[in-house]
Amino acid sequence: MQSNATTPDQYIAELPEDRKEVMQQLRETVKENLPPGFEETMQYGMISYVVPHSIYPDGYHCTPTDALPFMSIASQKNHISVYHSGIYTDPELLAWFKAEYPKHATGKLDMGKSCIRFKNPKKVPVKLLGELSTKVTVDEWISTYESVIKK
Repeated sequence: MQSNATTPDQYIAELPEDRKEVMQQLRETVKENLPPGFEETMQYGMISYVVPHSIYPDGYHCTPTDALPFMSIASQKNHISVYHSGIYTDPELLAWFKAEYPKHATGKLDMGKSCIRFKNPKKVPVKLLGELSTKVTVDEWISTYESVIKK
């Protein structure tokens, strides 16, 4: 369910009432915890945190006119999603997240390669996702991206 919102504020405003509060809380937590240099924007119909062209002029290899994506949050049809490129590319970070998850949430972890899904908006472990946001700096992400993904 891709949004046509052009700003994160518009994105939040257009959400169903049962999703607004948790998405705003998640957005604020990510913004408070991301290391300096990441920029909040709308990308691919989601609230996204990217490495701007001012820091990484090459942009995203698939679409160089797009800033280098790192993390996104979205309200999908049946769940809330957090997309985190760091857990996709760093096995140690993924292992940390999987070990921490049961300490912060009930139920089974529902996860794809970089997508973490939460079917119940009331059970999103916002604090854990804030901590996850702190784990990769812009320079670390660029280095990982260039060595693991861009090739």
